[in-house]
Amino acid sequence: MNDTSAPIRSAARIAPATEPIISVRDVVVGFGDRIILNGLSLDVMKGEILGFVGASGGGKSVLTRTILGLVPKRSGTVEVFGQDLDTLNFAERRALEQRWGVLFQQGALFSSLTVKQNIQFPMREYLQMSQQLMDEITIAKVEMVGLQPDVVSKFPSELSGGMIKRVALARALALDPEILFLDEPTSGLDPIGAGEFDELIATLQQTLGLTVFMVTHDLDSLHTVCDRIAALGEGKVIAVGPIETMMASRHPWIVSYFHGKRARAAGFATEGRR
Repeated sequence: MNDTSAPIRSAARIAPATEPIISVRDVVVGFGDRIILNGLSLDVMKGEILGFVGASGGGKSVLTRTILGLVPKRSGTVEVFGQDLDTLNFAERRALEQRWGVLFQQGALFSSLTVKQNIQFPMREYLQMSQQLMDEITIAKVEMVGLQPDVVSKFPSELSGGMIKRVALARALALDPEILFLDEPTSGLDPIGAGEFDELIATLQQTLGLTVFMVTHDLDSLHTVCDRIAALGEGKVIAVGPIETMMASRHPWIVSYFHGKRARAAGFATEGRR
């Protein structure tokens, strides 16, 4: 378990910008008669790590997929890099997609492809480059996420859970994105592995200047790597701000989440970070 008295973030870290790089306004998403997101609005600021939390099944991953265009919305707008996604043509959309990377829940690697082939998949999809250059980039990305170069010849079935997460992260970084979407990145990892992954994300964010949108339920991650946290409830954002804002909130769900039994078991005192 991470030592919450020593946040991963450096005090000298450059503060995130004040302008949004992602702007969601009044978005409604539903499946059949069930409304999942009900007029949700949220800004993600350039250069920040935003943690997105909410009850299981409440729509956290749905918002990510809506921003990515994988789930259709019924109304509302989504702007990324100042562009309304509904107004983009095919070529403009393809160009924008190269500027973000996605780590899906559980990694979502192609089981029939090697690590190298998985990482090179987005390169083949969007770019035209030689095999030698792709191989060199692949090794660089693998080392960037803390793996040894010889892992590139392995298949996902030969990897541990933590290695799968790192390979999926390397694939998400393959096109040198400006925005990184993470869906439950520490889910399934032991506390030590989760802490190491948090540290990796924080280091990459600072080194590469990424904006990170992270869906998570991991209290350690929220305390140690997130600049701000947005809480989802009843289809809308019910609170947004740094960890201190969450700890001071009187909203019943937020109180239960950040001050409940699991929070205390994780070592977080009710007054905030120890």
